[in-house]
Amino acid sequence: MSTTTAESNIARGARLLIVGPPGAGKGTQAKRIGATFGIPDISTGDIFRFHITNETELGLRVKAIVAAGDYVPDSLTNEIVASRLDEADAANGFLLDGYPRTLEQVHYLDALLEKKGQPLEAVIRLVADQEELIVRLTKRAHEQGRADDTEEAIRHRQEVYLRETAPLVEVFRERGLLIDVDGLGSVDEVGDRISAALQAAGIGSADSAAVAS
Repeated sequence: MSTTTAESNIARGARLLIVGPPGAGKGTQAKRIGATFGIPDISTGDIFRFHITNETELGLRVKAIVAAGDYVPDSLTNEIVASRLDEADAANGFLLDGYPRTLEQVHYLDALLEKKGQPLEAVIRLVADQEELIVRLTKRAHEQGRADDTEEAIRHRQEVYLRETAPLVEVFRERGLLIDVDGLGSVDEVGDRISAALQAAGIGSADSAAVAS
């Protein structure tokens, strides 16, 4: 990618979501997309872990909820995401990973972005054959000595993902925001597919060289 094109993408920014099943490489692709557009890739899981590790006020609240075996309520998750999107590095866009997870969170995000005058531009969904992912993750768990990460546990996580995301995917599909991308292949192959799909939607350039570093 030429410097001019790279700078153009970063100047443009983007407001995106990424979803995908466990094992599809969502985190890796999120970092590449973030680098392409100069936007933060925001993982709610990472945010929770940061606050818990640093024992912030929010972290202590989340820790207490998790310790009690309860789910973090939408209201608290929304509060954390809203606070993160108000930070300076998100002024020109963002890539959300792991949020929204419920329809209530979708509606909250809608209202938040409408207030900012920054509507969501696209939702990237990495699509991959479930059985291939299960084989991949089972092999990885075996190689890394994670005895508790059984095929049954891996299969359960895949099923939970499908159940939780299905209603959200339909909402974004109806809005014309959903971009399906084949998530199987090398990191570069999948990254190039994402770039091409975004360009086809009028978002940035298809050349992925700028994110290869």
